[in-house]
Amino acid sequence: MSRFKALVIDKTGEAQSVQVRTVDRSEMMAGDTLVRVTHSTINYKDGLAITGRSPVVRRFPLVPGIDFAGVIEETTDPRYAPGDAVILNGWGVGETHWGAYAELARVPADWLIPLPTAFTPAQAMAIGTAGYTAMLAVMALERHGLTPAQGAAIVTGAAGGVGSVAVALLAKLGWRVIASTGRAEESEYLKSLGAAEILDRAALSSPGRPLGKERWTAGVDSVGSHILVNVLSQTKAEGAIAACGLAAGMDLPGTVAPFILRGVSLLGIDSVTVPRERRIAAWERLGADLSLGTLATMTTTIGFDDIVPTAHRIVEGGVRGRVVVEIG
Repeated sequence: MSRFKALVIDKTGEAQSVQVRTVDRSEMMAGDTLVRVTHSTINYKDGLAITGRSPVVRRFPLVPGIDFAGVIEETTDPRYAPGDAVILNGWGVGETHWGAYAELARVPADWLIPLPTAFTPAQAMAIGTAGYTAMLAVMALERHGLTPAQGAAIVTGAAGGVGSVAVALLAKLGWRVIASTGRAEESEYLKSLGAAEILDRAALSSPGRPLGKERWTAGVDSVGSHILVNVLSQTKAEGAIAACGLAAGMDLPGTVAPFILRGVSLLGIDSVTVPRERRIAAWERLGADLSLGTLATMTTTIGFDDIVPTAHRIVEGGVRGRVVVEIG
């Protein structure tokens, strides 16, 4: 396949364009491994890249898409061979390096890991960076020494990709999960994932007091700004919140009160450049702790031509759970 289909973002002046076009392999970026992409997904970051709502894309032209599953076509790396099934999450793919929304991807082999045996390519992309990030957040809370016996766990942005997987994982691990969402119509969906209580996002959206009533011991926040500040202010002494998103903004308009008066910890979760060993460990945990039946209930599947409209919907808060994109 010397020429292949790709979704390409380009920019002229301040105007960004997005179009499906035929690309020649000579246009591809450097890498020692060529992968035939079979599946991808749409994360919030992909939505920001395609809509131009945030400067996610930092070189043009660029193929977006930060996750893919596929089969190796060519490689010079001795760890892999043609025909091997692999996945990729992060590493700047879809931001600075050509990404997943194409029939072929050329990347360094160091960015790949074998497709986990617990999942099909479609299931791995149903998890994607959002679900893998949720697992990293849960593992960070565990490393902090927190257990379900110490209290409840809150998940913000609960109906989104990270939130849906975080709710399911925490519930499976025995936590009483409080799911915060701005979409009341998703309450039954969140309860089906294991949420014990639904909290209206409005209760956390406005500026609050430096310290509030202690309500939860742990949490996974994908929203940021005032919501994260209010979550921290209501965290129990010696608790911790894992922060991995900025849907409401990058600011943190709060005080140090939760940190110095209750010993609360804020755990930052970076999923982009996580070392290979920790990536593999997170995927192994997903295989053990995430029910495939639950994963199926939070997943929808779309085709290549649906990527752009779905990207617009995800940044508007109109996508529930996870989306798999069939590429090949």
